[in-house]
Parts: sequence; C-alpha cells; structure tokens
Amino acid sequence: MAYSTQTEDGTVRTGVTGENGDAASGGFVAPFLNPELKWDFRLPLVKSINVSGHKYGLVYPGIGWVAWRSHEDLPQDLIFHVNYLGGDMPTFTLNFSRPGNQVVAQYYNFIRLGRAGYKRAFEQMRDIATHLSSAIESTGHFDLLSRGDTIPAFAVALKDSSNYTVYDLSDKLREHGWQVPAYTMPPKVDDLAVLRIVIREGFSRDMADMLLTDLKAAIAHFESQPGYKPAEQKKSGKAHKIC
Repeated sequence: MAYSTQTEDGTVRTGVTGENGDAASGGFVAPFLNPELKWDFRLPLVKSINVSGHKYGLVYPGIGWVAWRSHEDLPQDLIFHVNYLGGDMPTFTLNFSRPGNQVVAQYYNFIRLGRAGYKRAFEQMRDIATHLSSAIESTGHFDLLSRGDTIPAFAVALKDSSNYTVYDLSDKLREHGWQVPAYTMPPKVDDLAVLRIVIREGFSRDMADMLLTDLKAAIAHFESQPGYKPAEQKKSGKAHKIC
C-alpha cells in the first residue's frame, strides 16, 4: 500500500509500505506527537490506512484494521459474495471466525487512556529513544540514520565494518537477551546494513542504559579480536542465527 506525508513547508514524501503497514507506527504516533503533520486522507495520494494495534496501539498481537478513502478504492478481491437466505450478500470481512479479545483490549485502551494518555506514553517513548540514540552516537562508532524524535524508533550504521558488522553485534546482543535486528536497507541502498531499535511501552530509561552497556561490551569484545572474520552482509532481509 502507498503512503504519503507532507510537512509544513509543503514537502511531500511518498513511498510503499513494508510488512509493518501505513499506520503501524508513524500513523499511530503522529496524531499525538506531531498533530500538524499531514499524513492521512488529507493527502490525495493516500487511498488506504492500515493499522497494527499490537505495535503502537499498545495491544498484544492479533489486532489490526484498515480504512479506505472511499468505496471505489476498496479492491473487489477483498469482498466475499455469499449466497445467504436466497440472495447475494457481499461482505468485507474475514470469512472465518476469530476471537474478539484483541478488539476488546484495543477498545479498553482507547477508553482508558484517551488522547492524553496515548500522548504521554508516546512522549515518554520518544524521550527514551532520543536519549538512547544520542548515547549510541556518542560512542563514535555509529552513524545515525534517524534519532527517534519523530517516532520512537531509529536505525544506526557502523562507521567501520571492516573488523565486525552489525550482524555480529546483533548476534552478540542476543546473548544478553536483546533482540536488535540487523538488515540491509531497500534496493539501491542495500549495501548499507543497519541495526534497528524500536522503543515500546514498558521499555524504561534504565533498560536503555542497560542496552547501551551491553552494546559497548559487544564492541569491546570484537575490537579485542583483531583476527576476527566479520559476518557476511546478507541482502535478503533481517538476519538472525537460529537459537
């Protein structure tokens, strides 16, 4: 699905979503942290907005929904025609039963937290993200691709990958219980491999400092082994060893 964002100076940025969906992160966060940002149906190129509530909707996995600008934009392939009680009944829904507990959980969060509650939660996550990204940058080993100041997520690339790579760091961090994915950027820039860090609800500043400590330890580990052979860069997406 396509998405577009427009800043105050009129700049329009467009692209194609990946597995996370249009509003899985930015679309859920922007209305609370950057309400002036135009990213939704106010932009003519936006035809649909799909949301994963288990990301920044603050609900456990299993809930998601999608909204289309108009009936004409809804793909006909998604409409099921059912012969019911002697007539044709077109339905846009899943054609099998699913539990409704995730819907209840999402509804509860909307009512319980409200706009003010979500805003406070995202502000806290953003502050932790910018704190951590700045601390990682200050080590001198990384370039920041983003700082976590728009959405509480950011990516970093090693300045020097000749002795070890982000894949090595990802595997070493996993030994300490951290899941920090390493993968290449999209085509045409897929020679750039990054670590991606997403700050979620419940990830405290203390945990951020613990991650930073383990990251520094991982760097020291590989720098103490001048003969170490770096892991090969993989251009097929996220890379993790199977544990």
